[in-house]
This record gives sequence, C-alpha cells and structure tokens, in this order.
Amino acid sequence: MGVHNNLPTTAARLAAVVLASVTSAALACSALLMPAAPAHADTIRDAEYWISEYGIDKAWSVSQGAGVTVAVIDSGVNGGVADLKGAVSGGTDVSGAGQPDGQEPIGAEPEHGTLVATVLAGRGHSPDGSPLSGGSTGSDGIVGVAPQANLLTVSTWLGSPNPAGPTDLQQIPAAVRWAVDHGAKVINMSLGSSSPDWPRSWDDAFLYAEQKDVVVVAAAGNRGGGSVQVGAPATIPGVLTVAGLDRQEHASVDASSQGVSIGVSAPAEQLVGGLPDGTYAQWAGSSGATPIVAGVAALIRAKWPDMSAEQVINRIISTAKDAGAPGHDPIYGYGILNAEAALTADVPQVTANPLGSIADWIRVHRRDSPASSAPAAPAAPPATETPVAEGSAPSPVAAADSSPWPPLVVLGFGGLVLAILVGGTWHLLTLRRRRRSTASESFHKLLQ
Repeated sequence: MGVHNNLPTTAARLAAVVLASVTSAALACSALLMPAAPAHADTIRDAEYWISEYGIDKAWSVSQGAGVTVAVIDSGVNGGVADLKGAVSGGTDVSGAGQPDGQEPIGAEPEHGTLVATVLAGRGHSPDGSPLSGGSTGSDGIVGVAPQANLLTVSTWLGSPNPAGPTDLQQIPAAVRWAVDHGAKVINMSLGSSSPDWPRSWDDAFLYAEQKDVVVVAAAGNRGGGSVQVGAPATIPGVLTVAGLDRQEHASVDASSQGVSIGVSAPAEQLVGGLPDGTYAQWAGSSGATPIVAGVAALIRAKWPDMSAEQVINRIISTAKDAGAPGHDPIYGYGILNAEAALTADVPQVTANPLGSIADWIRVHRRDSPASSAPAAPAAPPATETPVAEGSAPSPVAAADSSPWPPLVVLGFGGLVLAILVGGTWHLLTLRRRRRSTASESFHKLLQ
C-alpha cells in the first residue's frame, strides 16, 4: 500500500510553474498560466479566487481561526517563509529522515507540505518585510483560509522508499497520534493511496482521533495521478473526504477522484501556494482542496470551541451547495463548500457523525479478525446512509448523431445466445429425466 501526496502529476505539479518571488508584483511563467492583475500591488493575493467565490471572506467576519491548532501531516512545512511567520507553533518528524521539528521538507515531493500549509493558514506579509502586528494579515503574499490558526507540522516520507526505514504503514498512525496528543483539533491529510483498504495498524490511531474529538480531513485523490477511486485514509469512516472542483465549480476531471466516502467538494484547480524557498507556485489537486476545507473546520472550531467534531463536520456538509445527483453522490459528496453558510447558518444538531464512525466499523469488521497488519476490507458507507453506487468520472457526452444500431445488434445477439442456452439446458434436463424414468422401470422389473 503506497501512500503519496496528492499532486496530480509531476508535469502538472511544478514543472516551469514557479511563479514569483515573495516581493513580486506579478505572476509569470513560461506558459503564462496566470496573467498579472495590475489593479493590485500583489497578484498572488488576487489569484486566490476561492476566498471570495466560496464565501471565505464573509466567514472571516465571524471567525479567523484564532486559538485553534491544526496539524498538517505531510512532507514537512517550512515555517520560516514570509507567509507562515508565526503560524507554525510546533512539529515533529515521524519518518526518521527529517528534522526533529518537522520543518525540513522531505520525501518525493518536499515542497508539498508548505504549499498545503500556506493555503490553510498563510498570514501574508507586509510589502517591506516588517513584522505583522498580533492577529493581523499582511497585504502581500498568500493568506490562508484560517489565517489566525496555529499549525503543527508532522513530516513524513511518502511517495518513494524512505531512506530512514519507517514505511507509510508506520508513519501515518504515529503522525495521527502525535497530532492528537499535541492539541490538534483539526488534522489535514493531503495524502492518499490507490487502495480503499487500510492496514489494521491504522485502526487504533484513527479511533484515538475520533475518541479525542478531532476533525480529520483527507484528500480524495486525483485521476490525473492514477487515483480513479478514493483511497485510504479518505475511506476511513468519520473522516471528512474532500473532492476537487475546476474553476467553473464542476467536478475536476484530473484533480479529483470519486467514491461513496466523499463528504464535500472544494476548489482544486488553478490554485496558488507558497514553496519552501519563499517563491510561489500554481498547482492543482485534491491536496489543495483539502486545506481549504480544513481551514473552514478551524474557523468553526474557533467560533464554537465546545462544538463536537461530528457537529463541525455536519455544519460543513449540510450547508454545502448541492451538485451532481440530488443529495449525496460519489462525485461531489454532499455538495460544494459554502464557507459563509457553514459559519452563519442555523444547522440542526446531529446525534452521530454523518460520515460514520471508525469505532462502529472496527466493532463490525475486526470482530473475528486475528491481529495483523494486512489490509482491511474496504470501508463500508456510513450506517446512516443508503449505499450509493459508484458514479462514473466526468466524461464527454456522445455526439447527437451517434448510431444506436451497434448496441442494439449486440443486445439482440446476446438475447439469441441466451435463448439458445436456456433451450439447450431445458432439452438436456428433459433427456436426463427420461433416462432416469427408464432406469427406474428396469430396476423394478428385476425385483419382480
């Protein structure tokens, strides 16, 4: 089971898309992926379209995440970049290959963790580099969804063999436990695998997070990276799984995946984020959608510190704008993120996590299983929800003048073959009954 960060492909990830330095007034790259916006001194900020289009700026009038600790389990976060100054309050390394404070970028995609962290809790910076006053955000650079939240960085080595030894099977549960023990109320996991299964060794860690009332947010994966279906940990019951949207709020073809465990959808294309060297990049993937949702969870937990994790998750999914098939579906989940509504709407209380419970799953599925690190069976949909058939990935619609005859011919031929098989079977059964009748009559004559 290989766990990896959720950038869709190496080419789409960062090849020739490092866009600008911290003080740049315009974004530029060889493909001119993002034109400059001369009306503003800092085009990086203008490129964060999700701040206004998904109601995050309106949610800030209610909360900016102050006092909430969010753990970023990823490739390590460089807290020294300008937009994260003062945001990282602690960290660790569970790979054995990084620095003890978790701030050294490591693994196959070392820049990934810093990209995620800036989208989640970037604080921006002042144009002249002067320190920001307490609780304020700078006018330049990346501002995250929860700019006043505190970050914990847990560095992991994913995506390639770990030179220090510990595998993802060991690193993931260690990372989750450390985050919970060090005060995280939200855990961001912009990582995933190609399998819906997870090893038994992960059960206790995710159960621990559930029991300690922690919101766990995970990426659905990317078709562009080979993840057609949602993989663990996003399949674990109770985890808030995030699918990706394109710029038009449609399900992203490359920067998302599908599965019954998806809870909500958020922007995943034409994202901007900060890199460990202080520059910026345009990127795509459900990796970027995940910290947007985790940031909203932090806003909610700051507004209502006593609200349970299950109520936080319910607020996010019940206020989402429905998309795709009515109700919950395996492409959009419960719909498109609406941060303003999540912070302001009147939402009824729930008695359980609408996305299920790992405790319930363990009680049912591990009941008779011997202790083992072998992968578990795929996670079942939440017990409170009618199972939903897997949806198909977004695809082009067939042309209107496409001929219907080939399917009809196939169906007709199939029906003919089925009729022949049924008739042949009936004929054989009739012959066998006649033979048995004849044999029985001969046997009775011998007895007489």
